[in-house]
Amino acid sequence: MRITSTSCICPVLVCLCFVQRCYGAAHHGSIKVTRNQTKHIEGETEVHHRPKRGWVWNQFFVLEEHMGPDPQYVGKLHSNSDKGDGSVKYILTGEGAGTIFIIDDTTGDIHSTKSLDREQKTHYVLHAQAIDRRTNKPLEPESEFIIKVQDINDNAPKFTDGPYIVTVPEMSEMGTSVLQVTATDADDPTYGNSARVVYSILQGQPYFSVDPKTGVIRTALHNMDREAREHYSVVIQAKDMAGQVGGLSGSTTVNITLTDVNDNPPRFPQKHYQLYVPESAQVGSAVGKIKANDADTGSNADMKYTIINGDGSGVFSISTDKETREGILSLKKPLNYEKKKSYTLNIEGANTHLDFRFSHLGPFKDVTMLKVIVGDVDEPPLFTMPSYVMEVYENAKIGTAVGTVTAQDPDTANSLVRYFIDHNTEEDRYFTIDASTGTIKTAKIFDREETPWYNITVAASEIDNPGLVSHVPVGVRILDVNDNPPELAREYDVVVCENAKPGQVIQTITATDKDNSANGARFHFSLDEGLSLNPNFTLRDNEDNTASILTRRRRYSRTTQDIYYLPVLISDGGVPPLSSSSTLTIRVCACERDGRVRTCHAEAFLSSAGLSTGALIAILLCVVILLAIVVLFITLRRSKKEPLIISEEDVRENVVTYDDEGGGEEDTEAFDITALRNPSAAEELKYRRDVRPEVKPPPRHHPSSSLDSIDVQEFIKHRLAEADLDPSVPPYDSLQTYAYEGQRSEAGSISSLDSATTHSDQDYNYLGDWGPEFKKLAELYGEIESERTT
Repeated sequence: MRITSTSCICPVLVCLCFVQRCYGAAHHGSIKVTRNQTKHIEGETEVHHRPKRGWVWNQFFVLEEHMGPDPQYVGKLHSNSDKGDGSVKYILTGEGAGTIFIIDDTTGDIHSTKSLDREQKTHYVLHAQAIDRRTNKPLEPESEFIIKVQDINDNAPKFTDGPYIVTVPEMSEMGTSVLQVTATDADDPTYGNSARVVYSILQGQPYFSVDPKTGVIRTALHNMDREAREHYSVVIQAKDMAGQVGGLSGSTTVNITLTDVNDNPPRFPQKHYQLYVPESAQVGSAVGKIKANDADTGSNADMKYTIINGDGSGVFSISTDKETREGILSLKKPLNYEKKKSYTLNIEGANTHLDFRFSHLGPFKDVTMLKVIVGDVDEPPLFTMPSYVMEVYENAKIGTAVGTVTAQDPDTANSLVRYFIDHNTEEDRYFTIDASTGTIKTAKIFDREETPWYNITVAASEIDNPGLVSHVPVGVRILDVNDNPPELAREYDVVVCENAKPGQVIQTITATDKDNSANGARFHFSLDEGLSLNPNFTLRDNEDNTASILTRRRRYSRTTQDIYYLPVLISDGGVPPLSSSSTLTIRVCACERDGRVRTCHAEAFLSSAGLSTGALIAILLCVVILLAIVVLFITLRRSKKEPLIISEEDVRENVVTYDDEGGGEEDTEAFDITALRNPSAAEELKYRRDVRPEVKPPPRHHPSSSLDSIDVQEFIKHRLAEADLDPSVPPYDSLQTYAYEGQRSEAGSISSLDSATTHSDQDYNYLGDWGPEFKKLAELYGEIESERTT
């Protein structure tokens, strides 16, 4: 099969198309595909030849974006088997076959019915086959070929990342790279110049330039100054067809900002400044501001202010406000107009971040002079001391002078001063002050042991201007006098052993004094001299503010005397000396050999009874055990089972289970079961024995002849109706099962079921002698006997 193409537009393929045309002219204008053939020659046998395929060209070309009214001709398929008689049928399959590409099945002409876009699909793969129209059998094997979409310049270059925002430092050298822009063209880069892009600058000259091939934007001027112009808008164009006429183009905007560098030194707007500060300004407060201008921004404009010289450098200080970049002038020392009326300061402002590339533009600092004028202000009185400490003895009389405060008017007028105490606290009311002299006096009698220190506040104001007030703190220390006698440091528990020896130390005592050490540091201990000599104990002063209690005889007896009292006299070393008397209580105790106390007065009673502590514990343990046995016995007695007989007031459901087969008295308590087992025994009405009936129905008499012929089923129905109407039935359901055994035998029964229907001669009066637990049982059997008797 041969394929003929008429689309030879691509210049690159001109020579190929030429070869195709020439080759086709030599072979009837077609590219042959020879299929298997068998040739018969007269006089020769049949000869078979190897089949040959003559594919030389296997692709077609079709222009994209075809807008003509007729389908676009693509090419022609032709088989060597086609004699032109219409017996060969051409079939086209593959991508777009039948929808985009159609074929004339007789001639093999291929047409494109739709406008194609190479940017969406560059080529289509199809399969061609020639078959016999009559037999539908293939004349040749299926052949594959490609239809390529030939590109035209229908897409303009695009900047996919635009618009751009970029920065470049100011004062950069010419040719500094700023940014590289890239435009893309969707056309075929291998075909012609449709995708060959050239860059140019439409706006932004002469400040910037662009490389036509790479799209790199560079600075085009020297020393571009941000302070002169900061923002630039540059428009870059990209044009395909290598920039030739007729090419398509696209553009983008590049916004370029010059970033700041430190190329501008700070400058004060003026060389001389003047500042007024009143003398009443507080130390540490800000009294003024100053600022040097810097055309730079950010950290390049940061600066530091200093006072480099001047007579006010010790009185004023300056700091830098980082937000406003101002110099804040503060007061280090108080001002006094009467002493100095003005100060001169030289203030320097310098950048903190220097760029040495631009040091030739410096120096990056500036100096100005500031004159500070002190303003005269009517000031409050000034105390001669910042604080006062005074002393007064305790117990001093009211009105005793404590001390004097002094204040003066610092102004030249030197006005008179008036003093007073601020009564803001309770302590301020304990003192008074002379308004003219400032002498402080007591207003109460003080006790140092109660409050040793007082803090008051004294105020002073000018008589001519009472509104100007100054204050000073005054501390008053209360001095001690010896007005408290010494006393024992604590309550002592003194013990002497029965086996003590003469001269043995049984206790060491100390004393305390509320007065300070000057009036009570040395204590003297002694026995009361007004009493007779104590034959039992004595006291020894250790001369270190302690004293020892000693025994004077051998052996002490608790039975004779168990407590002794020893008066002790204590005096201090103050002026005048004070003393006090205290009494020590000494107990006599039994001790071990090593001196440990075994017992004191409480054991005397035990010893007289001849019982030790261990014996008492044993006795108490026995008593506890006996009590536990009694409680256990009583508990067991109370936990016995209650009788099965239910009281009249106790109405509840009870389930009683029996496992015996013979029956007994309990089996017939609820209902006389023998009446069902032997209907002849039902001679009279039987009442329930577990419930006392309130109303007894009249007795019924049945003839003996009817008892023998009674039907059991009718008897049960009759008894059921009576049970339903019986008002004495308890309010709970009961289930009773009966079985009829038939008529009794002549031999009689040995069961105890009939015992309930017969009268018993047994006497149940003995149940009353069994105690209260069997009282209810005795009453029930007593009622049964009375009914039988009746």
